[in-house]
Amino acid sequence: MLLQFLIEAVALSSLGGVVGIILATLASLGLAKVMQVPYVFDPGINLLSFLFSAAIGVIFGYFPARRAARLDPIDALRHE
Repeated sequence: MLLQFLIEAVALSSLGGVVGIILATLASLGLAKVMQVPYVFDPGINLLSFLFSAAIGVIFGYFPARRAARLDPIDALRHE
């Protein structure tokens, strides 16, 4: 059960990382055009930002996932 919650946290943070990279690339393209400077795409920086967002999902998803996995489903639903 812990693995399920952890995978969900990593998937959501990774999806957020991909969306962030796309938005940043689009904004950078637009600003490069307005400022009349060349746009340089650096795959290493983009990979690092994606890995960072996935790591945030692991770090901040582990403890709530561990707590949720220890709960009895009936008791968890009763408190909602």
